[in-house]
Amino acid sequence: MAAVDRALFVPPHLRHRAEEDTPIPIPHQQVTTQPSLVARMVEALRLRESYRVLEVGTGLGYQAAVLGRLSAHVVSIERFADLADRARMNLRQAGIDNVEVVHGDGMRGHPPLAPYDAIVVAAAAPRVAQPLVDQLADEGVLVQPIGPGGAEDVTAFTKRHGALVHPRIVVGAMFVPLVPALGRSEG
Repeated sequence: MAAVDRALFVPPHLRHRAEEDTPIPIPHQQVTTQPSLVARMVEALRLRESYRVLEVGTGLGYQAAVLGRLSAHVVSIERFADLADRARMNLRQAGIDNVEVVHGDGMRGHPPLAPYDAIVVAAAAPRVAQPLVDQLADEGVLVQPIGPGGAEDVTAFTKRHGALVHPRIVVGAMFVPLVPALGRSEG
């Protein structure tokens, strides 16, 4: 995480807060995930340099940048086109070239590059969406805040024989709810 400058991934008028371990507001009533929580979620993925990773909820690209430093390829899905565009620009400016940002519905994942060795969801839902389970490789790890939005347990699952097993609570947290993308999915 020390290799990624968070200041590149927050709104310019809030860059003075980039070193704070707090969520920072971004457009569409969203927030960035605080760095300590990004660290806990990424650590729970047990990444290897060869992994292909799917991230749901790009925001401005900070967690995607961290994932890109630790894995071979990252696909990150963002439901808001303007945030996806901004994340692409931020990642380019940070010199991260192994992250592909896709504008679309994160609940549907990104089948063209599945299966993924690891999946991380940066929004809360009562359960894991089935397309994400389907796109996770066997023995892969999926980390997602489980709950209604506002008070969740960030939970790590392993996929075995087509099902998520061995749920392990990583940390309690508060996330925005995971909702379908607006309009049609675009690449």
